[in-house]
Amino acid sequence: MVTQRDAHTTYYTYLDTPVGTLLLAGCRDHGLRYVSFQRGKGAKVPESHWQRSDAPFRDAIRQLREYFRGRRTAFDLTLNPKGTPFQLKVWRALAQIPYGATRSYAQIARRVGRPRAVRAVGLANGRNPLPIIVPCHRVIGSGGQLVGYGGGLTIKQALLQLEGVPQTADGLVPPAPRRRARS
Repeated sequence: MVTQRDAHTTYYTYLDTPVGTLLLAGCRDHGLRYVSFQRGKGAKVPESHWQRSDAPFRDAIRQLREYFRGRRTAFDLTLNPKGTPFQLKVWRALAQIPYGATRSYAQIARRVGRPRAVRAVGLANGRNPLPIIVPCHRVIGSGGQLVGYGGGLTIKQALLQLEGVPQTADGLVPPAPRRRARS
């Protein structure tokens, strides 16, 4: 039984993965709020009032393990990211990028109805509090280059390889074939 106190307590745990240790944090009733790489400049540390517990994250841990084993292509979790309305819109667009596919920042900007806001999309992408689950690693430069990832480009490359995204020796992702316009 979840008590009122439990509902608003932020819990956290750590998960070892092939790309390093992840911090998972969130509330029992509101869902997962953070997935944070524990290396690099954006590493999040638990706040003093958070409580350590694996229990609220059983589904997230299971699904992440399945993902890293190549047995899961989409996540089914309650998520609770906090951001501006624009950031939330970008993160929803990221969540729609299919497993094994990539999109450019410009494509995401068009998707959210702001075709000239490519830089703003890049900033929102960089502030994604739920990497891997909200797949910001699937966003690449318009020339196919791997750019900007909070976990580092090595991890971005590893996640794309796990998903079977082809890459050239110099780290470029070949562009997806363009759809022909219907006449």
